[in-house]
Amino acid sequence: MPSTATVSEIPLLPSASKPLPLTTSTQGLQSIADKHITKGLGRLRDHVFKEGRGLRVLTTDNQKLLDFTSGIGVTSLGHAHPDVTAAIIEQAQSIIHVQCAIGLSEPYVQLVESLLTMMPDPSLDSFFFWNSGSEAIEAAIKVARTKTKRNNIVVMQGGYHGRTSGAAALTRSKTSFFKGTGPLMPCVYTTPFPYWHAMGLPKDTPEEVLVDQAILGIENLLQQQTAPEDTAAIFLEPVIGEGGYVPTPPAYIKHLRQLCDKHGIMLVVDEIQTGFCRTGKTFAIEHSGVKPDLMVFAKGFANGMPISGIVTRSEIMSAMQPGSLGGTYSGNVVACAAALATTRYMRTHDILSHVNARSEQIFKGLREIQADTENGGWMIEEIRGQGLMIALEFKDPNSKLTRSHSRGDITLPGNLNKLVQDACYDRGLLVLTTSIYPVLRLIPALILSEDEVEEMLATMKEAVKAVASSVEGK
Repeated sequence: MPSTATVSEIPLLPSASKPLPLTTSTQGLQSIADKHITKGLGRLRDHVFKEGRGLRVLTTDNQKLLDFTSGIGVTSLGHAHPDVTAAIIEQAQSIIHVQCAIGLSEPYVQLVESLLTMMPDPSLDSFFFWNSGSEAIEAAIKVARTKTKRNNIVVMQGGYHGRTSGAAALTRSKTSFFKGTGPLMPCVYTTPFPYWHAMGLPKDTPEEVLVDQAILGIENLLQQQTAPEDTAAIFLEPVIGEGGYVPTPPAYIKHLRQLCDKHGIMLVVDEIQTGFCRTGKTFAIEHSGVKPDLMVFAKGFANGMPISGIVTRSEIMSAMQPGSLGGTYSGNVVACAAALATTRYMRTHDILSHVNARSEQIFKGLREIQADTENGGWMIEEIRGQGLMIALEFKDPNSKLTRSHSRGDITLPGNLNKLVQDACYDRGLLVLTTSIYPVLRLIPALILSEDEVEEMLATMKEAVKAVASSVEGK
């Protein structure tokens, strides 16, 4: 197809003979970033990533790192996966932007076809694509309120749903995501989540006791703060993410389903971080056998391209009038092509067996590190998670529940997770912290190898031992 104007028909400006000298040195890039990029962005360090393949990344200083963050659960198939890269290039050479209110694109519709085969229940059959997880949460709020004709939203203590205005109003993991920006969206109510530390209960509290306490909390909430008739939706992460990588007990999810069915409330399941094979099931909600009314997804299903979505039943989505959902870049055609390639790989490879095998290997290795009390294992309070969403919670001198330890009168620092994270980085391993508690999290690409797991475990063991030696004054 010929272009409407050739390069020769649009004259060059005189300044074109002196192109802008773009910075390439690490120090120069860091200096520009320090002066001109908002301090509202937090960064682990000011390293500059240059290349990535699989779980390996290279900085402009030629530092090689083993990446156990996957961009916070985004590069599911690893950096620069050849299938996804090829799909991006092919689509970019065809057409790069199709605005969703103007027309359809093949990748958009084909992605729907691909996703239909992956849904946890066939009733989830009506989709809308947006750009980020936060935006998809905003869409979910809009759909739930429109369908139910109710305003109130119930969220979990410790839950995270994003940083845009409505999504931030639903977030309960840290105040840093919204402090100083109020008033936030009203009509949001918080209910206890069955996590021992957040409930102020001992770590060995039986799960059924935690569930009973959480059930009591939401039952009271619906009688004291938000009447069921005023409640549009309950938002739930199957594994609390920013709140500490805590899997939601299936019994609690089942009770929420019963409550929603009884009162006509929508159960909205946030699979932004947990979806697309991350927890050993295609979607984490499958561990409970519960069917959501609406599901939100993003991150790992396009391997790095910005796309998110919601899916619900047709009879729910039909409440939305034409034009009520949309956006300039929503369902971008290149991002859809990347997501199509990513989900095709997931549908045609036994990735779930691989995830579960590597998960078992990681949990076994971390528990061996925890059991090695002579080399720092005594600092680790709990190892938990699901699939390849794994957390280490460390002891905390500020918590009456986790401050006791086996090293006498040694005073613990309050940031053991950060100290271990730094020690890992110094040894070439990228990991993340999370939560208001001292938690370290592992969320690697799903295609990691057995050898890469062993490399991570060896580095983690060294890091834990080094931090313990410093704390003990050795």
